[in-house]
Amino acid sequence: MYRKAFVGRAGELSKLDTMYSSPRQQVTLIYGRRRVGKSELIKQFIQQHPCDAIYYECKQTTEQNNVSSLSALVSEKFSLPPLGFGDMEKLLEFVFTQACDRKIILVLDEYPYLQKTVTGLDSILQSLIDRYTGKSRLKFILCGSFVETMKKLLLRHNPLYGRISLVLNLKPMNYLESAGFYPSFSHADKVRLYSVFGGIPYYNSLIDENRSVKENIMELLTLPGARLEDEVYMYLNSELSRITNANEVFEALTRGFSRFSDILSQSHINSSPTLAKVLEKLMLMDMVEKEAPINDARNKKKTGYYISDNLSRFYYQYIFCHASQRRIMNPEVFYERYIARDFEQAYVPKRFEEICKQFLVLKNQQGEMPEPFEAIGKYYYDLPREHKNGEFDVVTKDDRGYAFYEAKFREAPVTAAMIEQEIRQVNETGLYCYQYGFFSRSGYEEIDRQDVVKYTLDDLYASVAP
Repeated sequence: MYRKAFVGRAGELSKLDTMYSSPRQQVTLIYGRRRVGKSELIKQFIQQHPCDAIYYECKQTTEQNNVSSLSALVSEKFSLPPLGFGDMEKLLEFVFTQACDRKIILVLDEYPYLQKTVTGLDSILQSLIDRYTGKSRLKFILCGSFVETMKKLLLRHNPLYGRISLVLNLKPMNYLESAGFYPSFSHADKVRLYSVFGGIPYYNSLIDENRSVKENIMELLTLPGARLEDEVYMYLNSELSRITNANEVFEALTRGFSRFSDILSQSHINSSPTLAKVLEKLMLMDMVEKEAPINDARNKKKTGYYISDNLSRFYYQYIFCHASQRRIMNPEVFYERYIARDFEQAYVPKRFEEICKQFLVLKNQQGEMPEPFEAIGKYYYDLPREHKNGEFDVVTKDDRGYAFYEAKFREAPVTAAMIEQEIRQVNETGLYCYQYGFFSRSGYEEIDRQDVVKYTLDDLYASVAP
């Protein structure tokens, strides 16, 4: 497979460019979950600057092994004979010294590996940074995938506290940036692909534009030996001491249980504190998100937990729970029986709602909403007399009041009768909105209402810049 061009991250590259343009020594911290594109971002940044750049991926070996490997890169970069340094501190000081005469970019990728190997490395770096402040022009970048470890570098008690000038917490891309990896697909297929592979650049880079959506899913996820079949397990296993509890949480979430008490009762996790720790860790890993209704944000009982990583959602929805069948069935039959129908009729339409929500946020951030909203999310309603309660998934709140949005990923156009019925059902719950928005995959029949705004897939993929 050919290597795809670099996609997205314009904002992050701009911040790195600003950092690089400074005449002073700069320390940058880049962290984020596995596969989110940290290393590719750094490499793209380095390619844009014709300077002496040293990129080193730290290894899970001894200090001396890392010293030897990094020394070889330094020798090559500065056209020097082999350098013999006794420890990492002396080697790093040599680079700081070289940067007194010229700009140098030094990247230590997967920094936690080196941190575990070199005793007191944070303190060593603090000493070097302080000693060469005002003298060195080094652009020093620390990068890592172990989010919890990297975030500790920012805490007050850490030696590096106050020394880091730029922090980039790299998050998964939104639906629009992700579509840059597969531009030749139809807009509807872009929705389907994002619903499975989400905003993780590595996953999206594997998508083959010469294959259909189904063929890509099978090739990358459901076929025996598929490239990403163990991806979710490997990520969880690298970050969690007990993957069993995470499996329990994900199974409960995919069955539609979102409240803390419901997850606890539906899983085999033995205590509330244990569940709280698992959920906290999964949120830190960008796999689960916590959301309260915008009209009752402080009510913990109404707060829900939802799978935010699309690949994890797909994996637990279709692969994890059917592992036995997958092992013995023909791959095509397995896909048609356990995935195809539900994927098109339930799974993708639900993910489409999230894409529409992202679209509204992008428009709001860019000042393109007629009424800038201050909150977006779920709206909870409770009708005791009718013994009925529930949530609307996408509602915004601004100075004028509430605006309701509904997403329809269906083959046929949205009719005027469907819109009127939807508005009537919303009003019956007591939620009266000054505007009702609709998103349709297949367009609309005519409707004449001033309080209705209609979006199509062309709007989602054309009118908002990433």
